[in-house]
Amino acid sequence: MPELPEVETVVRALRQPLIGRTMTAVRNDWPRIIGTPTLGELRARIQGCTVEAIHRRAKYLVFSLSQGETLIIHLKMSGHLAVVAATAPADKHVHTVFELDNGQELRFRDIRKFGRVYLVNDPEQILGKLGPEPLEAEFTPDLLQKRLNGRTRALKPLLLDQQLIAGIGNIYADEALFYAKLRPTRPANTLSKNDFQALHGAIQKVLRLGIEREGASIELYVKPDGSKGDMQNAVAVFRRTGDPCYACGRPIERIVLGGRSTHFCPHCQK
Repeated sequence: MPELPEVETVVRALRQPLIGRTMTAVRNDWPRIIGTPTLGELRARIQGCTVEAIHRRAKYLVFSLSQGETLIIHLKMSGHLAVVAATAPADKHVHTVFELDNGQELRFRDIRKFGRVYLVNDPEQILGKLGPEPLEAEFTPDLLQKRLNGRTRALKPLLLDQQLIAGIGNIYADEALFYAKLRPTRPANTLSKNDFQALHGAIQKVLRLGIEREGASIELYVKPDGSKGDMQNAVAVFRRTGDPCYACGRPIERIVLGGRSTHFCPHCQK
């Protein structure tokens, strides 16, 4: 699933071709992708709306439209957004198309059909339960400690909980825990203040690196132009099972934790 860096990369790529454009119609052949409202209501409400701004909240793309509307898209496992000419060849995995006033289209391709589209007047209807953004100034080591302190669950599943911290997924959780030198299975209530400071710094380090490298094209993720990101070439532990740790040379191990593949160095991470 695209995580914070991947979604941020998509947002930045879509601003130039979309901001200032007006949506003239919507086509959809898989109504389950539409989370709210109904497909018919979405078509009626979005027609004539102009894209005024695009930003990211956690793993959601948020399109601020005129007429008080907000379009929110979650890419889920296999979603991909691209702006192309209306005459561009059709793709059987494109299930939702937003027609634009300049002869182009915003196409939402989703092979697994898990993605979701929402049109709301109040974005908090969809985004209200999300935790703090880990790259914002308000996200401090003290805030991280406050949100995790006293919890007996292992660190890795806690980092994936979007109501605790927004935007971190499997890749960047593994990477952050490696750089913080913390075992993924370690209960949060065993961390010291210094551990929380190290984890805070590591979270921000790997997310910024992911944005700089325009995401990790490990499975289905590619940028809107179809090219790959480069973060997969900079991971320290994720999917490097059996490979030597870059720090100590010992093999990276893999376990399943909370139903998710988890990678770590048993020597470096305590």
